[in-house]
Amino acid sequence: MVSSVEAVLGWDQETHLPAAATAHRAAQLSWLAGHVHALATDSDLKRLVQRASKGANAVQQANLRVIEREMKRQSALPASLIEEESRAVSLAKASWQRARAKDDFPAFAPHLEALVGFARRKAELWGYPNEPYDALLEGYEPGMTCAQLDNCFGPLQPRLIALAAKAVERCSQAPRVARPTAVYPVALQKQLNAEIAASLGFDFAAGRIDTTAHPFCTTLGPRDIRLTTRYDERDFTSSLFGVLHEAGHGLYEQGLPAKHFGLPSGRACSLSVHESQSRLWENHVGRSEVFWQRWYPRAQELFPALRRLALERFVQSLRRVSYSPIRVEADEATYDLHILLRVELERRLLRGELAVRQVPAAWAELSRQWLGFAPKNDSEGCLQDIHWSMGGIGYFATYTLGNLHAAQLFKAAMSEGSIASAFRRAEFAPLLQWLRTRVHRKGALKTPSALVASASGGGISPEPYLQHLRKRYLGGR
Repeated sequence: MVSSVEAVLGWDQETHLPAAATAHRAAQLSWLAGHVHALATDSDLKRLVQRASKGANAVQQANLRVIEREMKRQSALPASLIEEESRAVSLAKASWQRARAKDDFPAFAPHLEALVGFARRKAELWGYPNEPYDALLEGYEPGMTCAQLDNCFGPLQPRLIALAAKAVERCSQAPRVARPTAVYPVALQKQLNAEIAASLGFDFAAGRIDTTAHPFCTTLGPRDIRLTTRYDERDFTSSLFGVLHEAGHGLYEQGLPAKHFGLPSGRACSLSVHESQSRLWENHVGRSEVFWQRWYPRAQELFPALRRLALERFVQSLRRVSYSPIRVEADEATYDLHILLRVELERRLLRGELAVRQVPAAWAELSRQWLGFAPKNDSEGCLQDIHWSMGGIGYFATYTLGNLHAAQLFKAAMSEGSIASAFRRAEFAPLLQWLRTRVHRKGALKTPSALVASASGGGISPEPYLQHLRKRYLGGR
């Protein structure tokens, strides 16, 4: 209950909080973080958990195992550290917003230095098998280690670099499809976004969409799921794909067992599984031809300028591949190179091989190596993402893991004839029901790798994802 109150204040901070109120909100969230920590590490709770294990059924035992693991991690951290970090995060987010707007990395650097320091301190208190990043990764992706990441990402990286280069070259040789230049009013974008989200199954009686600088989804309660997006009146797809992505998260949250809210059995398995849901709906569904066969006529009704562009050409415009400095604007074929870059820098920071002041130069160098260019400034480089200002070091790896999971899950779902047939008719309810049964209702009682393996029929593999990218962007199989 206290954590959900904390979530409400966090959502408000990102959507409606006046700038002058930042310091007080930081104090509020700091106090709540300390209170949550005290409740989670209370000695009476530990005794109750141990006592409850006697006579518990299988689901209860699984809940207790997860709770005990999390209590152990929480107990390793002093309350003072939790409160200090919470306060530092609130101040860092405000500093990051100003620094990004002014392209002023030196102004944000002291905050990042402090947050990296907190990350290192926590890693040492938690312990780790090989490197500090292991300890942080465990918090976002239970059971995952850097060694496992290397086994997966190591072979994936050169294949992605080669695939992206071929896709970019292929697109550069094809005539560019320009969408009609027009004003796409925000009010009409909101209308289209809401209609599409509802059609996919998002329940607006238990959720809403708001506006923010950096799109996100958050859960304030078992029937209170908040989506956010941002708008560009020159490009209606910017907000739409933001909503598709966040609606994927929201559908997952709305599909969790509400009666188990607050327990592991009633919450998402991990960030990579969460990301698999958002990327599945955003890319495998939202960028498919059948999706736009259903929704392009409605978009043309709302935005008459689109009547000048045929459906086939519009879909081609959505699938154009090019190197972009901005992660959230990157296409599927190049997106994961942005993620692998961030993971590499985070690991170097935690190992002490990279100083915060060196981040802009290191970012530019990896961009040149993997994307073929360096960002023109830090706002398009190391200041573009909110995650570090949130203390989210260790988070980024879950994006690429989520892409791999999404491809596996989508392939498994489409192997069932009735779901594939419905999909070809732009009927997505059977796909959602499959995800509800195989993923959503399972909660967080299994490790992410075990959950995806049981749902898709195999362990984590980059092959379904690479096959998807080759088919869509290189015309391969």
